[in-house]
Amino acid sequence: MSRIGFHASHEQFPPGELLELVARAREAGFDGMMCSDHFHPWSRAQGHSGHAWSWLGAAMARTDATFGVVNAPVGRYHPAVIAQAAATLASMFPGRFWMAVGSGEALNECITGEEWPSKDARNRRLLEAVEVMRALWRGETVNHRGAFRVSHAQLFTRPGAPPDVHVAALSPETAAWGAGWADGLITMSQPMETLRPIVEAFRANGGEGKPVILQVKLSYARSEDDALRGAHEQWRTNVLEADLSEDLCTPQAYEALGEQVAPEKVAEAVHVSADPARHVQWLREYASLGFDALYLHNVNRWQREFVEVFGREVLPRLR
Repeated sequence: MSRIGFHASHEQFPPGELLELVARAREAGFDGMMCSDHFHPWSRAQGHSGHAWSWLGAAMARTDATFGVVNAPVGRYHPAVIAQAAATLASMFPGRFWMAVGSGEALNECITGEEWPSKDARNRRLLEAVEVMRALWRGETVNHRGAFRVSHAQLFTRPGAPPDVHVAALSPETAAWGAGWADGLITMSQPMETLRPIVEAFRANGGEGKPVILQVKLSYARSEDDALRGAHEQWRTNVLEADLSEDLCTPQAYEALGEQVAPEKVAEAVHVSADPARHVQWLREYASLGFDALYLHNVNRWQREFVEVFGREVLPRLR
């Protein structure tokens, strides 16, 4: 069975509360943790945006779990700085840190005031960033002129083994593109007929034998009404079509479009149920595609209840 992890959403909770939640999740039996890396939340109802890299050091010292972060290493960040941050965590906590990289979202990257690039341009600079980070992790002195510049950069604190770098992909095209250079794939829960081609494209284009990871969006609460209401309140801005949302730069812009999203629309993208057995069934279906790990993101506010109930009633049934 796939490893089952907990997703810590920096957009939804203050970092101190997230620290307590990952400790509780580990005690409840979750195998690993992962977190988002946002400058803005998707909406003011979510209301937070703690700095992921500051938090990761504390969280990894607090528990013995593995940790990953979904990051755009170029844009508002410089790849050399992310390489240094990742090297520090991998050095302090050998074998316990991984990262997933994506081309970024305007919501976070537009804060620099620079023009928002096309998807193709973002992918090109992402691959450049990964190549620069790996060169730094090998101990090379890096000079680079391309989508960004690096001059005479060298890391003097490096881990014994570099962290794995997974490609974050929501389409077969991105999965196929990243399969040759990434150490693995991470994608998000979607209908099986949509998800299967993403996994197959990754495996068919150089990803065979590499780990594949799924982040599962769900909403568990004590009642069906609470589960649906909580998902709609917190996550309706996140179920918009990409062509409507990918260029939006502020939470207020997402909120304006989210006003048009009915609770039933959210339930098409998020697994909403107060029945732990129903969640077990959904997770088993995902595991049947061969995912090495499932990271569960309960998108509503009731995190402690989720951790306790899933630790007691869901994780044992999946194992």
